[in-house]
Amino acid sequence: MRRPRTLALAVFTLLNVFTLVAGLTVARMLPARLARLRIPVAAARPVVNATPVLAPVPASAAPEGSAAPAARPTASGLAAVLGRALPSAQTGAGVGIEVADAQTGRVLYADNAATPAAPASTAKLVTAAASLAVLGPDARFSTTVRQEGGTVVLVGGGDPTLAVNAYPSSDYPRPATLAKLAAATARVLKTQGRRSVRLGYDTALFGGPGIAPGWSAGDITSGNVTSIVALEADQGRLTPGGALEDDDDPVNYRPRATDPAGMTAAAFASLLAQDGIAVSGSPRPTVAPASAPALASVSSPPLVEILEQMLLESNNVIAEDLARHVAIALGLPATFSGAAQALETELRRLGITTPISLVDGSGLSPRDAIAPETLVRLLKVAADTPKLRGAITGLPVAGFTGTLSAGMSDFGGIGGLAGGAARGVVLAKTGNLATVASLAGLVYDRSGGLLLFAIMAPRVPGAGGLQQAADAIDAAAASLAACGCS
Repeated sequence: MRRPRTLALAVFTLLNVFTLVAGLTVARMLPARLARLRIPVAAARPVVNATPVLAPVPASAAPEGSAAPAARPTASGLAAVLGRALPSAQTGAGVGIEVADAQTGRVLYADNAATPAAPASTAKLVTAAASLAVLGPDARFSTTVRQEGGTVVLVGGGDPTLAVNAYPSSDYPRPATLAKLAAATARVLKTQGRRSVRLGYDTALFGGPGIAPGWSAGDITSGNVTSIVALEADQGRLTPGGALEDDDDPVNYRPRATDPAGMTAAAFASLLAQDGIAVSGSPRPTVAPASAPALASVSSPPLVEILEQMLLESNNVIAEDLARHVAIALGLPATFSGAAQALETELRRLGITTPISLVDGSGLSPRDAIAPETLVRLLKVAADTPKLRGAITGLPVAGFTGTLSAGMSDFGGIGGLAGGAARGVVLAKTGNLATVASLAGLVYDRSGGLLLFAIMAPRVPGAGGLQQAADAIDAAAASLAACGCS
């Protein structure tokens, strides 16, 4: 027994010696190590005075690579470059153009600028500005479930981005979903002891026909739009198998739903069943009494996010829904005619009295008419008004986003806005119909000045010439980006 005790004592002694030596070594190292850490402390007084990183550029300085300052555009200079870029053989007769200084609003060049012409999707600029002015950037649209006894009613709130299920994680903005609404509805019904209900659906928020004057059945079968109703999911976009798509795919040109409200209600019934609530019979159209209590609701993203999606994709369904919300807010019927009247009324309230005549909110109808000068004035008001700024910031950027990126429309080709001087410095809304091509937006010229412009070709020579006309308008906008044009 004595020997193990002696061994243990020796080991203990050695451990103590090792610990003491290690501690002394670390102690000697600590001051240097701690000095390197430079633990932050609050200074009693400023230790650095900020100075400009770069000296100011003199007003007379020339752009890199040039011998003289870039001149601001003149009417004669603009006429020369735009005339070369817009030959009538490509664009057709009657092209309307206006170019203005964004800071002052002074018109620098105009040709047929006061003549109304079919705007195609540049009309969405009107819908964007009017909806921001009337509803505000933070407005949201709710889809609600109300209950009347053993019946629940899915009430459409005109949410243009409502989806059945969650979109892919890469999609923006994130829409409200029927799946979330069904789950919340099922939870409330189960607390009532209900496991079975009848289902109705209410589209009464919007009225009138679902197709605007000038639209055709081909607009639905080509995937451009669906019938406009207050309750529809996925904007009526369908998978190859005919189901609602659950994906924001702007190049899905398959035929859209012919009964978007009925398909949306059927999808909601299936989701209720998945959540343990059986639906007796088929969903039926109805009108929910205003007194019927709400069981659950979901809300859209903010309006400013929805507008960006509309402008980038040139989304017709979003435009038409928003135009109707403007009509409702102004006390007008939520129909095509009421929405068109509301948009025109709001433009006048914004001080824009130049020519405009609309029959829809998307520009899909060839019966719409807007003068180039109207679009330029609208851009000026939007740029100068913080509340309306989303109509500018949501625009496609040449070569990068939306319908000005390669392959996303007839515009934005590599030889035009997707490359060269225009890339990244042109922000504009595109528009095209069978024989109409238009572009309106903002561009930084070679001097760094900001220009507003609208170019409208309403009589493209034949549907087969549309791409040539778009290419010419691309080239014209690109020439503004490269412009000294004195």
